[in-house]
Amino acid sequence: MATVIRGRHTADVEGEFVVFLVGMRINRYWKIHKWLPVALAMPRMLRSLERDPAKGMLGYRLMPGLRVITVLQYWRSFEQLEAFARSHDEPHRGAWQRFNRSVGTGGDVGVWHETYQVAAGGYECLYANMPRFGLAAATAHVPVVKRGQSAARRLGVDVRDNPAEPVPGARVSGVEKDETPQAAA
Repeated sequence: MATVIRGRHTADVEGEFVVFLVGMRINRYWKIHKWLPVALAMPRMLRSLERDPAKGMLGYRLMPGLRVITVLQYWRSFEQLEAFARSHDEPHRGAWQRFNRSVGTGGDVGVWHETYQVAAGGYECLYANMPRFGLAAATAHVPVVKRGQSAARRLGVDVRDNPAEPVPGARVSGVEKDETPQAAA
């Protein structure tokens, strides 16, 4: 089981990066010969990417469901993601060609992806009492005070650093203070 890291943490990413969501949807369960090869192709691609960090994938999370399987991926750049997808030497291109020959527009299996380019500093995340997770697992996992107590501060849209919900013992603007609500006198 993953180790829970107590307290509030965030991710710290240098420069821009890409969030890539990719997945498949089983439209006809009984056509296992159509969807199983699609489901098995992704682990091969992920192993190839894990073996060579220079390809640009920072990390991923596999999220299986009953009908839809989703993979959340973090990439250093869109150019690296596209290079992987188009390369004749990587497993994606062959898997995509097999999908088009076997499934095509038949509708037995659906595939999808969404790509988001994130500008430097254009992200915000919080992990409270969690193992390393999400973007922080793919990049740097740091105490929230490094980037700010509030979501607005971590996004750089507000210089104030007031969290939406006071956190006892939190450091706000570099000053230790007990933010436990006080009873009215």
